[in-house]
Amino acid sequence: MISKSLLMSAAVALTCSLGFSQDKKQQDIKSIKSMCGCYEVKFNFTETFSYPKDSLTYKPSETKHESALEWVELLEDTSNKIVMQHLLIVSDDMIIKHWRQDWLYENTDLYSFDKGNSWKYKKLDKKAVKGQWTQKVYQVDDSPRYEGSSTWVHVDGKDYWANVADAPLPRREQTKRNDYNVLKRRNIHEITATGWNHEQDNDKLVRDDAGKDVLLAQEKGFDVYTKVPDIKCIAAQKWWVANNAIWKNVRDKWQTLFDRHKDLNLEAKVDRKALYSLLFDLKPDTAKAETDKIIDKFVK
Repeated sequence: MISKSLLMSAAVALTCSLGFSQDKKQQDIKSIKSMCGCYEVKFNFTETFSYPKDSLTYKPSETKHESALEWVELLEDTSNKIVMQHLLIVSDDMIIKHWRQDWLYENTDLYSFDKGNSWKYKKLDKKAVKGQWTQKVYQVDDSPRYEGSSTWVHVDGKDYWANVADAPLPRREQTKRNDYNVLKRRNIHEITATGWNHEQDNDKLVRDDAGKDVLLAQEKGFDVYTKVPDIKCIAAQKWWVANNAIWKNVRDKWQTLFDRHKDLNLEAKVDRKALYSLLFDLKPDTAKAETDKIIDKFVK
């Protein structure tokens, strides 16, 4: 027979464990939400190593050093889901809808990039994602890009999330490179005293139809987000107020497609136009039926 003292000890241990779990989750949420706001961003990328069969004719990508002003808008904020939209500020009169990141707690539904314009649906084990957050990254038209699940780490004064996920070619290389078709991204999001850093160690892979990968080259990425007063991004904030309705319709349409829990195969272009081009041309008050119709044309 189990003693009363043993039961009491077990109850106390369980209570402490649950309390620690909730405290840890709140730390995670604080870190994720701290990436919102107005930032001066420096984007840095360089190829580090190459492994082509013909090294004499191989041309590595040029080293990139670019800067921008970016507003990160908090769209959704619940206990298990945080959604943030990045807006690139070219000028007060030119705002570009940039990438989006969703953070889901203990998520079990994942779309893993394969190659071309195809993503494989994966059902993750609940035990494997316990305490983890999935980061789902979307393209400028809210179509999928890459996703991965990992644990936020808060130790020794460090505050970061690290994950490896396959992705399509980055936009900076889509029109310049056709000698690889998968970017295996090692992403580290680290919160700093002045903002946050997005560090990358990426493999440029050639993937065949059987799923076999050949490493072509590697690159280093280091994007530094330095927090500045929100007033510097007022143009993006106003733009989002005027345009958020149409993009909510777009997100909702994509969500219905993701909720099928099936592999997703997309057309690169329809009538010689990319999806983002068609959506960017629409007026802010365009009806959902129209955006739904456009997106449907790209789904195979």
